Amino acid sequence: MRIDVDSFKVLQVLVEEGSFAKAAERLHKAQSAVSYQVKKLEEHLGVQLFNREQYRAELTPEGQVILAEGQRLLQHLANIEHLASRFSEGWEPKLELVIDGALPMEPIMTALKRMAEHKIPTKIQLNMEFLGGVQHRFERDNADLMLVKDYRTGPYYHPQALPEITSVLVAGAGHPLTQMRGISLAELQQHVELTIDDSSPVKSNRDELQFGGDKVFYLSGFIMKKNALLKGLGFGWMPDFLIHEELAEGSLVEVDFVGGSRYRFTPQLVSTLERPLGRAGRLFTELILEEFAKAQPLTDPGLG
Repeated sequence: MRIDVDSFKVLQVLVEEGSFAKAAERLHKAQSAVSYQVKKLEEHLGVQLFNREQYRAELTPEGQVILAEGQRLLQHLANIEHLASRFSEGWEPKLELVIDGALPMEPIMTALKRMAEHKIPTKIQLNMEFLGGVQHRFERDNADLMLVKDYRTGPYYHPQALPEITSVLVAGAGHPLTQMRGISLAELQQHVELTIDDSSPVKSNRDELQFGGDKVFYLSGFIMKKNALLKGLGFGWMPDFLIHEELAEGSLVEVDFVGGSRYRFTPQLVSTLERPLGRAGRLFTELILEEFAKAQPLTDPGLG
């Protein structure tokens, strides 16, 4: 009997989900089918992979080693399949993009619209994440491209810089901070800070732009954050392309913080040399760079 390679995919999902029931749901299989596949792999290898006495589905020490080797095998097979489809010079069956929610969607949507006009057969999947969640999903899902605010670089990553974006520290018009000048860090920390929750399950790094106060509300996206700011719930950073009108009409006001009320960052369009881009990936890269260039300036010249 040869090893069923898909069994290693099942093991990985089991570990990530922590239970046979949740793994079965994610894999779109019956729970009994998942249990059977794991049992057959254990019988074939002669090794107990899971400790079934625990509430969560936890690997035995032997199972951890087996899974690590299985993941390497899956990655090698995926790379072979990926390279074969790319080298055929045909359109790849799927193009997966992971985008940071802090970036402007207008040039991204325009690039996708132009992709659709080419009537290509490639299925395009777009996922939105925040902070460390962007790179986590890019790596976990073996995605093709990520448009990211910041990331941990590596020897196989190929970044291309996009135009700078400015973020502004703001609060709602009626918030006490808007009536103050030369605000110190200690004064800022007395108020509720609104920030975006890191969508990575690891959450190993706190956003370096947080101010370190005890009163922090974590929100799941910038639309929710803007609404909270307009309600006067607190203060926080916002990309200026999302608040042009609110700043102009005065419903949001720039906070006069002594440490600075603006910062600029250079987002990156990143691919990996381990998964070379096919025709659709190369076309999207070309279009997205064009659309971001057209969108210049992404910051309002009148704002600094």
